Amino acid sequence: MGDEKKIALYENFKAVNTIGIDSYEQYDVKRGLRNADGTGVLAGLTNISNVHGYVISDNEKIADDGMLRYRGYDICDLLDVDDAERRFNYEEVAYLLLMGELPTREQLDRFIAALDAERELPNGFTASMIMRDTPPDIMNVLARTVLLLYAYDDNAEDRSAHHEVHTAISLISRLPRIMVLTYYAMRARYNNESMIMHRFVPGQSTAETILSMLRPDRSFRPEEARMLDIMLCLHAEHGGGNNSTFVTRVMTSADTDPYSTYAAAMGSLKGRRHGGANHQAIAMQKEIKQNVSDWSDEGQVADYLAKIVNKEAFDRTGLVYGMGHAVYTKSDPRAILCKQFAERLAKGTEFEAEFELLKSIERLTPEVILQQKGTNKDICANVDMYSGFVYSMMGIPEDLFTPLFVCGRMSGWAAHRFEEIVSGKRIIRPAYKSARSGKRAYIPLDER
Repeated sequence: MGDEKKIALYENFKAVNTIGIDSYEQYDVKRGLRNADGTGVLAGLTNISNVHGYVISDNEKIADDGMLRYRGYDICDLLDVDDAERRFNYEEVAYLLLMGELPTREQLDRFIAALDAERELPNGFTASMIMRDTPPDIMNVLARTVLLLYAYDDNAEDRSAHHEVHTAISLISRLPRIMVLTYYAMRARYNNESMIMHRFVPGQSTAETILSMLRPDRSFRPEEARMLDIMLCLHAEHGGGNNSTFVTRVMTSADTDPYSTYAAAMGSLKGRRHGGANHQAIAMQKEIKQNVSDWSDEGQVADYLAKIVNKEAFDRTGLVYGMGHAVYTKSDPRAILCKQFAERLAKGTEFEAEFELLKSIERLTPEVILQQKGTNKDICANVDMYSGFVYSMMGIPEDLFTPLFVCGRMSGWAAHRFEEIVSGKRIIRPAYKSARSGKRAYIPLDER
């Protein structure tokens, strides 16, 4: 199709699809399912987690310290951050989310054995499904792969508890392997690099499995695997209202199969306003590093942040990526934990100066926003501020940042799907009001 004809098809795209802000206000429509004060519209109930960042008193939103609990357990207690010999926790956290209770040693061992037993992929799957027509984004391959695994499940439409749990365990187990295989398939196709296909090692934790399959020489330090384990735990769950988990709920309420549900959730998580925001944070931090000559000079850092806030730098949106959250106001517990472990890994290394720069960005951003915009908004660092930095210290490529989010969040999505199957019982169908008034008279084709 010629360029002239193409232009004719989309030249009115914005005009045709615009609904005035005044219409939303007129009908009291909660855009993004958000109230005017930024609080979320109550859309459901859950026993899986509690994401707390503010309190409502006398109909007023009041900032509060951030808190994240999985099945009632504080995330800090689950991760035991002060234990120097801390064991791997992701498998325990996944069990807690799926089964509702912390496992005994015997139950945890059986769960880990079940994960081990599911890591194999169908015969020929890697060559025919992962290495064939590999797109340049791993997230799309993950979603496609999950949809294709439907064809290898003889009971794919079974909604029984047995099949749902088995499917979830299978995907929790397989996604890390699929992710690494896809990474190397992508590098081979687009960069003409070698295709590395390490076997997984039975008995390794999820974090160890990822590093073992990712590293060409399969070597990694224990503290690296423990840091990756922490990141998987922090990404495992974040309430029913986050976009990808809400997608999981919506898809499940329609009574579709688990593969379609989880693939849709992955499509949501890829979004630049959701899990994909980590790429924006990394790109912004890179630009700051390139344009601030002295990272230790807070004046220089503040000046560049002012340019970003005033839409004069980076992507011209005025957003400081890695700062602010829909729920958290004073603090994001995930960012606090991530920051603590990042500091330990960075101390005494070439990464220490960069870590101090990120701390400056976190500390100075609220002041800069107040000075430049006159807005004394409660804003704190979110998990994206330090997550990319942590991955970079471990030598994990940026292409894997959001896919690693998927590997962690899979257990949370499954838990919400289970809860929706048992307790939801109704298709999620909010109302949309037509903003167009009156009936239009039909005009015959030859008279238009």
